[in-house]
This record gives sequence, C-alpha cells and structure tokens, in this order.
Amino acid sequence: MIDIRLFRHDPDAIRIGLGNRSRSTDVVDRVVKLDVERREIVTELDELRAKVNSASQEIGKKKKAGEDADDLMEQVRAAKERVKALEDNLESVDASLEEALLSIPNLPHDSVPVGPDETANVTVREVGERTEGDESLKPHWDVGEGLGILDFDISSKLAGARFNLMYRDGARLERALMAFMLDLHVDQHGYSEVWPPYLAQRSIMQGTGQVPALEEDMWRCEDSDLYLIPTAEVPLTSLMAGEVIDEERLPLSFTAYTPCFRREAGAAGKDTRGLVRRHQFDKVELVWVTHPRDSFETLERLTSDAEDVLKALGLPYRTIELCTGDLGTASTKTYDLEVWMPGMDRWLEISSCSNCTDFQARRADIRFKPADGGRPEFAHTLNGSGVAVGRCFAAILENFQRPDGTVELPEALHSYMGGTTALKPVDKRLL
Repeated sequence: MIDIRLFRHDPDAIRIGLGNRSRSTDVVDRVVKLDVERREIVTELDELRAKVNSASQEIGKKKKAGEDADDLMEQVRAAKERVKALEDNLESVDASLEEALLSIPNLPHDSVPVGPDETANVTVREVGERTEGDESLKPHWDVGEGLGILDFDISSKLAGARFNLMYRDGARLERALMAFMLDLHVDQHGYSEVWPPYLAQRSIMQGTGQVPALEEDMWRCEDSDLYLIPTAEVPLTSLMAGEVIDEERLPLSFTAYTPCFRREAGAAGKDTRGLVRRHQFDKVELVWVTHPRDSFETLERLTSDAEDVLKALGLPYRTIELCTGDLGTASTKTYDLEVWMPGMDRWLEISSCSNCTDFQARRADIRFKPADGGRPEFAHTLNGSGVAVGRCFAAILENFQRPDGTVELPEALHSYMGGTTALKPVDKRLL
C-alpha cells in the first residue's frame, strides 16, 4: 500500500509511476478526493465531540444550580445525531478509501527500465553454455516418461489437468532438490528455515498483495476464510505481521519449502504440457525483512543467493531486470532468473526476486523500532524463489539428457540421491 501522504503532497509522482506501469491514473483522483472528504469529516467530528463534551459539562452545572438547561440539552441531542451520521459516513468513506488504496500497485523504482511489457525487459547477465537448435534433444515430459519417472495420465486421473505425478527416481529427485536448496540457503547463505502452514487467512493474503489484485488466481476454501497459499512468500512475510521489531534484529531472512497452489486462470493454452504451469507445484522461497536503507543492496544479495542454486547445478541461466510494465503488484524492482530449456528451445522463468519496499509492510503492519528511540517505522520486505523445484527438475532432464535415454545428475545432488549419478530408464511402469 502506498503512503497516503504521497497522495497529499505529490500525487503526480503516483500518476507517473502508474503510467509507467501502463495502468490507469484515475484512481489517484479518487483517493485524493476521498482523503479530503475523510479529513473534513474527522475535523467536524472532533469539533462536534468537543462541543458535546463542553455542553454536557455546562448542562451539569446548570442543573446543579437549578437553572433551565432545556435549550442546551436540545443542542446536545442534535449534535449527537450529527455525530452518529458523520460516524456512519466516515465508515463508508474509510471503506471506499481502503478499497481504492488496495487496488493500486507499488510504484516502480527510478532505476527500473520503462516499458509496456516483457519486450522492454533488460538482460543483466547470462551464465553457462546453452545448447541451441539440436532437434535430437527432447522436451522434459518426453524424457521423464521415457525414464519412467513421470506419469501425467495418472495425475490427470487423480486430480484433473495440470497436476504432476512423479515416482521412483523422479519422486526422489524432487525431494533431493528441495533438500539441496534448503541446505544451501540455511548452511551457506544463513537463512532461518521455517515450515509454515499451507493455508492462510484472507487478511494475510491481503497483507502481501495477493488479494484483491490476484484473487482470481487463488484457490479458496469455500466454507472458510482460508486460501491455499500460492507461494511461501505469504506466510514467511506475514511472520512479522502486526509486529514492531527492534532495529538491532534487522535484517531477518527466512526460507521454506512449500507446495504452491494457483489456478493459472490467465494461462489458458500456454505451457499446458510438462511441469511448467501447474495448479500445484513445489518451491523453495526466500524472504527478507530489512531496514529501508538496506533493501536495494539486499535485493542484489537475494538474487545472488537464488543464482547460486543454478550455478551449483550447472544449469545455464540468465538474469533479467523487469521493466515497469512487467512488474508484479507488490514489487518496486524485480530480477527474473530464466533457465535455458534446450528441449523446449526457450528460456523459462525459474525465480523472481523482488524488492517490495514498504508496500507489503504497510498492508501487514510490519514495523521496526529505531535504536535511537524514535517512532516505529515501516520495514522493507523482499522475496524470491530459491528456486522453483519442478522447473529445476525439468531443466535437469532437458540439459543433461544423453542420447541413450539416460540423464546425468549434477554432482551436487549425488549424495541426496543416495549415490545415484544418473537416471536410467526402467521397464516396469508404476501401473
């Protein structure tokens, strides 16, 4: 959520930011109007309440002195009726103002390239050698089914389209990747590991920006106010919701593995095969809560930590800085990591690392108490995938497939796979 003071003092800055995001700026005028209306109501309420209190005291004095207080009592009655009407109006204005503020995305940082969509994104670096134009290389779904470790027919029987079923060495590889990523981030990068709930209340979803902006993509439990989490960013960021943290404790960094659940409502017809766009998928997430002065430096570190996963596995990747028109709702600056998929002959996003500044902190009320004893301030929050497990699984199958149908496993995974160094086809299917 954007600070209401910016609407009062520099609404043009918000209009410019929304325009760079290719978003309508009409909401700025609505917020400014509602804010003025709200402050006028609050001012009148304060004056009326003070008048009622003063008159009530005068009535008491008159009655004690045996004097007539009827006119004054009538004034108090009328004032109280006006107070009640103003309170009802204030409640309505507050609800409208909150609705408008919640609909506005974070403003892009000045350093973000301006552009309408992904065509204006900028490649920051490319790491590793990628194989292009080799028609003998298969997409990961063919590789996985040939190995006998993926079965999309059975997953469809169990849950319908866009779900996965991995078995034998496929199931073990998924588990190995989760454990490898968590160990890397905890042991080498210093994150605190968390095992959070996989459901979250609406207020928690709203705090991180999934609701209302992305509500159509969320899975909701119809008989409750709970949602299946679309990413561990939701519970990890919300660990500090409503808290005032001592400045000395900052920064805080958390990591977690969770399954993630998304409707992929806007993805009809895209990436329907394989492990790319699933309703349920596995991901290791990284979240930081930092002092405002440190958040952009922390974004570079967060991105580097995610890149270390791909480097350790030997996967070719590139780092992309997103333009203003391609930013997510809560982000002020984002780097996407894209892994090369030779079987699909394309780049595939595998991580998105974002600085949300105080946007989520304002919605979730995450503050810190300055060491000098000043008033509590809103912290900055950052998040990134460290990384998407299923897409990493797919990238390994495509990049390390051999002509004989086997797949060489990265050395970093050998111990997690019980010493297995390569995936080999099996004759016996699951069913």
